[in-house]
Amino acid sequence: MSDTRVARVRTAAPTLHDVAHEAGVSLATASRVLNGSTRKVAESYRERVQDAASRLGYTANLSAQATARGTSAIIALLVADIADPYFGQIAAGVARGADEAGLVVTIATTERDAEREQRVIHALRGQRPRGIILAASRTAESARDELQAELEAIADAGSRIVVVGPPADGLRAVTVDNRGGARALGAALAERGYREAVILAAAEGVRTSDDRIVGFTEGFTAEGGTVARIHRGDFSREAGERLAAEALAAGVAPGTVLFGVSDVVAIGAMSGIRAAGREVGADVAVAGFDDIPTGRDVTPSLTTVRVPLDALGFETFRAATLDDWSGQAAFDLEVVVRESTPTRAA
Repeated sequence: MSDTRVARVRTAAPTLHDVAHEAGVSLATASRVLNGSTRKVAESYRERVQDAASRLGYTANLSAQATARGTSAIIALLVADIADPYFGQIAAGVARGADEAGLVVTIATTERDAEREQRVIHALRGQRPRGIILAASRTAESARDELQAELEAIADAGSRIVVVGPPADGLRAVTVDNRGGARALGAALAERGYREAVILAAAEGVRTSDDRIVGFTEGFTAEGGTVARIHRGDFSREAGERLAAEALAAGVAPGTVLFGVSDVVAIGAMSGIRAAGREVGADVAVAGFDDIPTGRDVTPSLTTVRVPLDALGFETFRAATLDDWSGQAAFDLEVVVRESTPTRAA
């Protein structure tokens, strides 16, 4: 045998046949043990197969496991932007749950594009994930027929779908009171002496943004404030910087508060304010929503609404995996006032 041939033999991955031969059992028995069949195998055979697999360094075929079980050991998490710390913290909660359950998390980005979401879900059908978590804020486009057809098809194949946000089309949903949290923030800022606000938001129709706009406006105006304008873009830092520049160009009086519908937007707005030669805080106040860690580290530190994002992610994992999931968990949101919104004189 040539050296090349020997090298190929030595580096070839062990197969299920190899494990069965090593354990002295049939191929069917080895498959039942390692590929997750629901058929019972005698404990002595199970131990022999598992020991043989360990000695040979055998790794189970995920596709075979999915076929045997009907679903795989995969939880699919779909987010709008993996670089956004909001989704990163949700992912950490999902990963914590998956680790405890011995499952694997796979993450895909959708950029809140219904066509892209449809393509991702179609590709996931071959993996037969146990659960699919749709973490990106839903839009009107999310109801398009083609996307709904893909969701129904993958659900029929055995995957459980969970939405982060308001319930939709009978799917399990884990919701956050965005409107209520923003209402409390608006009221708190008006009580601190602010009388005019400008909102930096995502495109109209993005449910999370729209709910936060409505809530903030309700709370701020109820306490005597006025929302002068709404500037729209997306949830990115770049959008926050650009929208703040637009707002300042249109006229922002000292003592106005800019409310970014997420902390990422608000932090971008801070840069836009400084670039225009204005001061964050004493001149133009800034507030956000979510309480990502960066908001505590910037100067001045960012006033926001604290959302328990890790707990939110963990709960979505439970909703995706538990047959007897009891429904919505309570997430307490908290207004956190920091240096970016100093008290205004009466």
